[in-house]
This record gives sequence, C-alpha cells and structure tokens, in this order.
Amino acid sequence: MGQSVPLTGPTAHLGRNYVQGAQLVFDQVNAAGGIGHRAIELRIQDDGYEADRCADNTRRFIREGVFALFGYVGTPTSLAAMPLALEARVPFIAPRTGAQAVREPLHSQVFVLRASYREELSLIVARLRARGVSRVALLRQADSYGDAGLDGLTRALAAQGLGLLGQAGIERNSLDVSAAVRTLAPLRPEAIVLVCTYQAAAAFIRAVRKTGFGGLFAAVSFVGTQDLIDSLGREGAGVMISQVMPSPYNDVHPLAAQFRAAARKAGGHVALTYSGIEGYLAGSVLVAGLQAAQRVGRLSREGLVEGLESLGQREIGGFPIELGPKRHVASNFVELSTLVGDGSLRT
Repeated sequence: MGQSVPLTGPTAHLGRNYVQGAQLVFDQVNAAGGIGHRAIELRIQDDGYEADRCADNTRRFIREGVFALFGYVGTPTSLAAMPLALEARVPFIAPRTGAQAVREPLHSQVFVLRASYREELSLIVARLRARGVSRVALLRQADSYGDAGLDGLTRALAAQGLGLLGQAGIERNSLDVSAAVRTLAPLRPEAIVLVCTYQAAAAFIRAVRKTGFGGLFAAVSFVGTQDLIDSLGREGAGVMISQVMPSPYNDVHPLAAQFRAAARKAGGHVALTYSGIEGYLAGSVLVAGLQAAQRVGRLSREGLVEGLESLGQREIGGFPIELGPKRHVASNFVELSTLVGDGSLRT
C-alpha cells in the first residue's frame, strides 16, 4: 500500500498518528499469517502537507505498482493524488479529508471512511444556534481545505436562515494570522469557525483574544485535537471541535477500547489520538475488504473494490459502517467535543 502523508511540517503529528493507527492493524494481520499468506506492506512517503510533493509521491507509487493508495492525509494533497489514482485505476482508500470532492461524484476506485465537513459544520452551526449565536465568521486555510469549509459553513448557516458575517484566509503551513485578525475582529462576531490546522488555530485564538474578542471558537476535526489541546493549555477552555470518530481517550466506545488495547500490546509507542483511532479504523476497513476479496479468490485491485463494496452494513469494533456498489462513504458519524482547559476533552 502506498501512503503519502505529512511527516514533517505543522501537520506532521496528524500524519504520523494516522500511520501508527493503521500499522497496528496491519501488524496484527501479518502476525496471524497476512491475507492469503501475503503480508501487508505500508510504503510511506512524506509530503509535508504540500500538494505538489504528494502528487510526485503518488506518481512514484503508481510506477512501482503498489496494490492500492491508502490513508492520504489532507484535502489539498488528496485532491492532487485522486485524479492520478483514477487515471491509473488504482484503488484510493480512506483519505483523511471531509471534502465533498472525494465523495461526489462516486468513483469506483475511491472509498471514504469519515463524515464530511458539511456534516461537521451542520452540527457546529446547530450548536451555535442553540446557544443564541447568529453572527458567525470564518478563518479558513487558503486552499481546497478552506474552500470545503466555506462551502460547508455557508450551507449550514443558510439552512438556519443566516449568512456568513465575514471570512479571512491564512496560507497553508503559515502561522501569520495578523491580517486575519485585522479582518475579522472589527466585525464583532459572536463565534469564529476555524478551518485550518492546530498551529494556525492556536496562533489566531491568542491573537484575536488580545483585541478584546470574547466570543466562541469552533473547529472541524482536521484541526488536530490533541495538538490543539497541547498548544493552548488553559487558553483552550471552551473551544469546540467536531469529531468524526469516537473519543480515543477512554474505553467507553468499543472501538476505542480495541484501539487502546492494541496500542498497549504494541508497546505503548502509539499516540492515543483522534488521528490514531481513525487510522486504526481505516486499516480495519481495508483489511475487511482484502479478506472479502481473498475469500472469493479475487485478491487483485478489482477484487479489493468488489470486496469493499460487499461489506454492506456492519460494525467494526462496535462502530457502524456501510459500503456498497452505490455507497463509497463508510460513515456519517459526527459528534461535538469541547476543550476543558485542563488537558482533557468533554464529548
């Protein structure tokens, strides 16, 4: 499996943790004899969360004849790789993005694990409205990730009869939030939605609060929950984050209990984060598709596609998924979490 992820730069933890979660599953399967006595090998290349590097990595994987492309991290990177995968007819499995462009239209080679940014932002806006908020602004990454956030937020606000108060952009992998603060603070929003990564989010939260802003903050799941907790400390109290996986911080959900047990068995080096549990579930879904293909003697790229489509409705570690010939998005699960400010998270 070829996997292009950020292993350096501001989103490196998201890439590393996702890889670690998936590798837990692959190591377990390989230790038990693999798939049809064939081991799963994960070939990983660093893209630094840059689209051009990701595209180069993907071309290399395709030239090397990888079985499938798996677990890419980020919207701009996934959207750079997906056309290459489609052209080469290589399965593109579980990209870590909520963008609509990987979901619509349905492509036979593309399978998505997580809920969309539209679904995340619909929940965020519903919660803000329940708290009486109507003046909402947006800080967005100035690329396709930010575009997807803008799309989701404007749709969610329109469904509530509201419009977006204003927006500001920040360059990918940049921490210069000064222009965004100058743009958004004078608008006097009651809440600011963050569609960016954790370092930019933390820098913006601190900077805009210095102007006297006392409103709410809400971020989508890709922000990097644990990294944002670590970056903000007590200053994070009250920040809301939409999540597309159950909490990995305790054993309440069966999937979390399974993930945490696997991490302990592996020696405790795997970070217990939302990125990690998403990688663990993505690896588990991929393995289920491979096993289905093996059972019918079709352990090929086409067999993997058919195997994933054959999974139907089922639970993996108590987490419901559904895949089929006309459904290539496995989950619509979304919940809201809130940073407490003491290093913990309330869901």
